[in-house]
Amino acid sequence: MNHSYFLSWLVFSPLLGIMALCFIPRTKESLIKWVGFLATLVPLSLAAWLYSQIQSGRAYEEFMQVHDWFQFGYFPMLEGVFAVRYELGVSGLSLAMILLTAVLSSLAAIASIYIKHEWKGYFMLFLLLEVGMLGVFAAENLILFFIFFEITLIPMFFLIGKWGYFDREKAAYMFLLYNGLGSAVLLIVIVTLLARTGTSNITMLTEILTKGTEVQTIAPLSEQVRFGLLLALLVAFGIKLPIFPLHTWMLKVHVQAPPSIVMLHSGVLLKIGAFGFIRFGLGLFPQEFREIANLVVILGIINLLYGAFLAFIQTDFKKVLAYSSVSHMGIVLIGLGSLNEAGMQGAIFQVVSHGFISALLFFLVGVFYERFPTSIISRLGGLAKAMPAASGCLLAGAMASLGLPGMSGFISEFMAFLGLFKVMPVLGAVGTLGIIMTAVYLLRAVLNMTFGKSNQSYEGVTDLKGIELLPVAILLGFIILIGVYPTVLTELVQTSIQSIDLGIGG
Repeated sequence: MNHSYFLSWLVFSPLLGIMALCFIPRTKESLIKWVGFLATLVPLSLAAWLYSQIQSGRAYEEFMQVHDWFQFGYFPMLEGVFAVRYELGVSGLSLAMILLTAVLSSLAAIASIYIKHEWKGYFMLFLLLEVGMLGVFAAENLILFFIFFEITLIPMFFLIGKWGYFDREKAAYMFLLYNGLGSAVLLIVIVTLLARTGTSNITMLTEILTKGTEVQTIAPLSEQVRFGLLLALLVAFGIKLPIFPLHTWMLKVHVQAPPSIVMLHSGVLLKIGAFGFIRFGLGLFPQEFREIANLVVILGIINLLYGAFLAFIQTDFKKVLAYSSVSHMGIVLIGLGSLNEAGMQGAIFQVVSHGFISALLFFLVGVFYERFPTSIISRLGGLAKAMPAASGCLLAGAMASLGLPGMSGFISEFMAFLGLFKVMPVLGAVGTLGIIMTAVYLLRAVLNMTFGKSNQSYEGVTDLKGIELLPVAILLGFIILIGVYPTVLTELVQTSIQSIDLGIGG
């Protein structure tokens, strides 16, 4: 295979599944399920092969793809027309996110066994969503990034609104409204950068904005404009992450969307916000980011404490996990705001770790909901007697989420707070209250579900079945692997971390 086209094959490979589904009658549900699942294995195999090639010593640049796309206008400063190129590339950070996306997409496809109707439309939208997610992390220019960013919104809207629970339409429209607003703000940033620099290439923009090179510059960006663009990025990606108080839409989605879709939403789509902060906030405006670092840390502390305290009083386990996501994304902000290598490493570890942990917990929510159509904690008491394996896995997921040593959550939280205590020990001490509260609300919910008073009959209830054990085993395997051998992720993202650290003068 020609390496110059490899990333396009990787990003657009789910379209093969969509084309195959077009020729399958809607009545052949079993075939549709198999084709939908097998289609996710293609990008997973390609992503694994790419990882193996990088580990064997191949340079990331070998997989760069650049082609002329379209052009418009005439810029005297550029002595020619403005050209937008089709550019895909990969770095350590983006490869980690691509691997996370590919793994969770395959496991979410297995979790889709609980979808009850219209499999064909469901899997076509599911695979289109995967194209958008993979493209976001592989895009090497702002316009292509924005297009893939928008592609993720369309299938998510329909997947929530059509296959969700009782209040699914409201959740879908809230998702579209908030994320559409974030997209509009992001578009303003992109257009401004294009108009001022004459390029959409992320690498070239980094050179122009961080090193002051005059190549392809149409008009200089004043300090006020640069600061304004960074704040706009904070809003755009803050909605996606989400940052308090821009989080209410996410709570609705986590509760109303089907568990298979929430696995991708919590595991991958929220992480686009973190990826955007790192790639564009820290990458393009490192010095300006340094000026708002304290604000970022404070927002992270608010997220951490607000999410933790609200999770403690919830009676619906899905809401507990939704507020837990708000809280855990605060750790990402804390790590980034510390502006040192330990903190940034913790933030990136938290992005990947939370992706696996949240996917595991929401998959188990789907398992329980399939047997008992409820996620109310008090109605699920005594699960340990009827479903000991599922209850044990639920407890393991909770332990990982609260940061038990030996699991991925411990590494990410430890590194993020280590970075914070180096520069802001007082805020670090305040933030540890959120870690304590995480243990409180998760153990309260899980122990009430597994060993609490039983309020219903569990006669005839089966434990985890074979097809259900596979995603649980894989997710727990990744969680323990990163917790026991964090170097597997550190080696991948270290170059990206050092590059960012150099940009901010670390």
